[in-house]
Amino acid sequence: MEELEGTVVAGSSLEPIEGTVVVEDGRITAVERDGTDSTDIVVPAFVNAHTHVGDSVAKEAAVGLGLEAAVAPPDSQKHQRLAAADRETLVAEIQRTLRFMQQTGTAACLDFRESGPSGTRALRAAADGEYVAPFVFGSGPADVLDVADGYGASGANDDDFTTERAAARDGNVPFAIHAGEPDATDIHPALDLEPDLLVHMVHAAEAHLERVADQAVPVAVCPRANQVLDVGRPPVRALLDHTSVALGTDNVMLNPPSMFREMAYTAKHFDVTAQEVLRMATVAGADAVGLNCGVIEAGRDAALLVLDGESNNLAATVDPIRAVVRRATPLDVKRVVR
Repeated sequence: MEELEGTVVAGSSLEPIEGTVVVEDGRITAVERDGTDSTDIVVPAFVNAHTHVGDSVAKEAAVGLGLEAAVAPPDSQKHQRLAAADRETLVAEIQRTLRFMQQTGTAACLDFRESGPSGTRALRAAADGEYVAPFVFGSGPADVLDVADGYGASGANDDDFTTERAAARDGNVPFAIHAGEPDATDIHPALDLEPDLLVHMVHAAEAHLERVADQAVPVAVCPRANQVLDVGRPPVRALLDHTSVALGTDNVMLNPPSMFREMAYTAKHFDVTAQEVLRMATVAGADAVGLNCGVIEAGRDAALLVLDGESNNLAATVDPIRAVVRRATPLDVKRVVR
């Protein structure tokens, strides 16, 4: 048994309390409200709701390129680099990225893995024995679901994903799809597939938002990547007013997968509260695919992040949630627990 004391950001309401988190055998067994002298801040470890860790082999290769040239299948800079990388290099670079995620407080990522079953197997190999647990949205033929956790479609304008959607439904696994990134033309077709998760929705209009609300589809947004690719700004406030919204960092080739950076950027550039952003970075991503983390409460997996509230950066902060979202950096990380 282990006890973690300090300001605990507890429950799905993300309420900061003075207390103790009790951990046994990798599970939270109790959250106790009591006095403590500890200045630590204990938060759920982050859930990165949208990544492409395969392009860890090509960091910064797409600088100055637009969406099509940078990442669009099948001939973009990303796909050329993936095709050229041997499996050993691919696995090694993905593993480096997973280790960076751990260092920056992430417990799980929802990854769109290219290259069909072999791509999924490469990610599994990289994650073996690592702290960060990828939830793998496989690609390619529907039989990728024999090895993946769900299906991840590039976009409704790229192909007909009816067969893959049916296979995911038959297998009782989630189907996720990119939508509304370059423009709005693929949003209604994506919603016609009744997805379990939409990614981006940069160009969502009111008619799209109403369908999202009616279908209760969660959305993962990636504001920094949208900025780098110059595709626009996701309507984060409007999305939050219609559905559950999670936060992701998108392509490793475009940005480091640091949820600290993504949270700070989102909090400072959109009409959102710090608590909403922290929920996007924890609870929402976990709930989107049914992970048992992202919340500090009894029965959840003990995927926790302990920040040093007396670090030179965080000392004298007056609001712990704002401090985590807007100010904290990897230098403030005291421990990651799992």
